[in-house]
Amino acid sequence: MGLRSFAASHLPAFAQLNTGKAHVAKGDVTSFDALLGRLDYLSKSDLKRVREAYRFADEAHLGQFRTSGEPYITHPIAVAGICAEWRLDAQAIMAALMHDAMEDCGITKAELIERFESPTAELVDGLTKLDKLQFSTREESQAESFRKMLLAMARDVRVILIKLADRLHNMRTMEAMAPQRSRRIAKETLDIYAPIAHRLGLNEIYRELQEQSFRYIHPWRHAALTKAVAKARGHRRDLVARVEREVIKAFGDAGLKADIHGREKTLFSIYKKMREKHLSFAQVSDIFGFRVVVHELPQCYLSLGILHQLYKPQPGRFKDYIAIPKPNGYQSLHTTLVSPLGSPIEFQMRTTTMHLVAEKGVAAHWLYKSKGDGSDQQLNSRWLQSLLDIQDETRDATEFLEHVKIDLFPDAVYVFTPKSKIMALPKGATPVDFAYAIHSDVGDHCVAAQVNGEPTPLRTTLRSGDVVEVITAPGATPNPAWLSFVRTGRARSKIRHFLKNLEQEESRELGQKMLAQALRAEGLPMPELDSSDSAVSALWQELARWADNRNINELLTEVGLGRKIASIVAKKLARMLSEQGQRPDAVLLSMGRYSADNVPAQGQVLLDGSEAASVQLASCCRPIPGDDIRGYLGRGEGLVVHTGDCSVGRRLFQRDSEHWLAVAWAEEMSRGFEASIGLLLKNGKGVLAQVASAVSSAEADITHITMGDEAPSKETAEMQLLVDVRDRLHLADVLRTLKRTPTVLRAWRTKG
Repeated sequence: MGLRSFAASHLPAFAQLNTGKAHVAKGDVTSFDALLGRLDYLSKSDLKRVREAYRFADEAHLGQFRTSGEPYITHPIAVAGICAEWRLDAQAIMAALMHDAMEDCGITKAELIERFESPTAELVDGLTKLDKLQFSTREESQAESFRKMLLAMARDVRVILIKLADRLHNMRTMEAMAPQRSRRIAKETLDIYAPIAHRLGLNEIYRELQEQSFRYIHPWRHAALTKAVAKARGHRRDLVARVEREVIKAFGDAGLKADIHGREKTLFSIYKKMREKHLSFAQVSDIFGFRVVVHELPQCYLSLGILHQLYKPQPGRFKDYIAIPKPNGYQSLHTTLVSPLGSPIEFQMRTTTMHLVAEKGVAAHWLYKSKGDGSDQQLNSRWLQSLLDIQDETRDATEFLEHVKIDLFPDAVYVFTPKSKIMALPKGATPVDFAYAIHSDVGDHCVAAQVNGEPTPLRTTLRSGDVVEVITAPGATPNPAWLSFVRTGRARSKIRHFLKNLEQEESRELGQKMLAQALRAEGLPMPELDSSDSAVSALWQELARWADNRNINELLTEVGLGRKIASIVAKKLARMLSEQGQRPDAVLLSMGRYSADNVPAQGQVLLDGSEAASVQLASCCRPIPGDDIRGYLGRGEGLVVHTGDCSVGRRLFQRDSEHWLAVAWAEEMSRGFEASIGLLLKNGKGVLAQVASAVSSAEADITHITMGDEAPSKETAEMQLLVDVRDRLHLADVLRTLKRTPTVLRAWRTKG
């Protein structure tokens, strides 16, 4: 009938699952001859190339030994053996054998291309860390190495398969390492490599990497759980055997052929459940379960009916991952049934093809080429492509790794577009994540969202089954506040990319104004930036080359950010103009009345509140419209505006006077400004409410409150407010209103 007995034949397998070393060593090959025994699927010409790669690697690693004392070549052979289990092609097996040759033996990429051709060399290069380069911190070096590997993986998924095989064998053979180092490697594995394996559907490797990491990070907890599971296995043997008999009989009576496998929850998943749900081991009920593998998809649902007739299902514990697959391509039906003794047991139902993809993920593409259609590759192509998209907007390696870690978050919610298309998003995702998942333009212009037909805030957490509709506006742009709640790496990188571009554009405009101001001080007008005159264009190109910039826009951006001094650039430009025959204008030198856009000049930079990243109001003095102000062009910080009487600003001026420039307030302001107010209050009930009411009646908003820590028995208390005001006159009105409040003894503006 095709049914396989569970109790007798699978309980010994349970016993092997969590013993660590005995279970692990079974799959490793230790000699090249043993490896050849696994490569019978390759052609004779491919085997010849693999032999050549082995000889090359053996010679390169000659005299090198592992921490355990074994010859180093045993490690590449074992890695190649794991890759052979997936039936990877000859290029991948060769790269596995030589994966440490460039890093540890000084072999160059050019040598590998010459001997083994470019595809194999590219695989090895993608696996090679960047330890030979100089980085300021170990974390920066590690992040850059991950970025290199992940981008190589996005181009060729074999890179990550070989890397996971490499990490798996390292985790299996870490006994000889110092505990501190093995813990560090285990934590890295748990944080990065295990989630990547899960994201690509490599569940066998995912589970083993988790188990091995758990064993080294928490050895005592691992040992205690191993004993507890072995004890529970003995206690539940009779129950498991009884359920197995009754399930076999039920399937036999229905005439449905199926393979029934027993499975045991891994130690790490038991530990994780105990921690997350604050359970004792005795309270973890679903340690054992069954997997039903059938031949055709309709039989999965037929199996579900048979099981639900046999035992009662637990309400709310049914999941259909066939109709809605997980993001990594996993498909199964999950249901939890109440056993004859009242304890819950989980059953999973899937077809043979689903089982292969569930265990092997993307590796199933090579392992079962004749049976599959490559759909597992397509399931992960979107995530792999997103790595390249994130890289386009994120040049910083640590930031790139942060985005990738977010996307490796294993839990998912499944939401629908208005046209009933299913989209998988990380748990905790918002409508903004949904908008960016559809298209970056939808995310950039998102202004509102409707969930299940109801208007909802953009920070709303989505739940599985929600129907999400995004409302866009052509002139809308990403809000920096979105970064505080978006969950996907794609959304985060797109928002940051937009804000960086915005900062550069604003800095370029500021730099243009500053250069024009400095050039007027030399008595010369600013040449047109977009002039059709070839001589003017050549002048700007020559100035950019002199400043060591790629183009004039980059130079102006650096001037706006304070990385280059406007007066020095202007003097160079003035010399270049004088060489072309231009002479200083006496009127500009003596008067300098107006700039090109008819703004009263003397080079003043006008502030109207619309400046974002390129202009900052100093927190030491918090200038507001009406204050006397001046601007300090910090190196790489953009323009920082201080009040004229700010003590911090005065010290900076004495130390670095050439970085100061004239700034002034525009006549019309586009927003409010924060001012700091100090209060001395009568201590008592309702004080805060009276203060808030007074500020509100003056048409101002409180953005932050700091209370002193005086005891309730004291008669007075101090309070600091940050209040959003229009200008000095509005601030004076707020202070007058506060002083008239009975509980306020004194109110004043604070600076510094």
